[in-house]
Amino acid sequence: MSSDIRDHWLNQGIPAAVVDRMAAFEAMWGGLSLPPAPHYEGGPKIFRSDMPEMDSTGDWWFDAGDQRCSMPYGFFIGPREEFGIEDSHRRAVLHESVAGWVESLALAYRAVHWASEITKVRGAAVDRLDLSNLEPFSEVAGMSDTWWRGGEKVVAVYRGVAHLFNDPELQVATVYDGIAEAPIYLDY
Repeated sequence: MSSDIRDHWLNQGIPAAVVDRMAAFEAMWGGLSLPPAPHYEGGPKIFRSDMPEMDSTGDWWFDAGDQRCSMPYGFFIGPREEFGIEDSHRRAVLHESVAGWVESLALAYRAVHWASEITKVRGAAVDRLDLSNLEPFSEVAGMSDTWWRGGEKVVAVYRGVAHLFNDPELQVATVYDGIAEAPIYLDY
């Protein structure tokens, strides 16, 4: 983050600790061009911090980057570095961290490549999925969105939009079956 941008936010009354968080986000993730996500209208296109705002509890949030298309919500970084979506009234935390979002994107691309069968489940059927024999991917740091694995199956559960709009019919899960161990390629 340039000193001009930093000074701009400080002059707008944004606390230095919040500006420091924005600068740390920029140093780690700023400018990263992301592949389209399978949900959330593709997710943010490029990570960049912008528009910090304080909520009614005194916590500060800031934008994580522009959406790929016009949609009813945007992407944010929360006060504990969580990654989520928000509209003008509500927020839904998707992952405990930005790294969790990035990991979920990587898993989506890998799972679709190696699965022999892919099934999408929507609405109330998501709640009926049996995940009891599966373990969560801890790397995803899932909150509203979680990833599960076991045997030759991987399951991605997306509840963020359902939580944001308080509508369980908007939840979606993708079940990737037939994932055998992926071959390892070596670079020489």
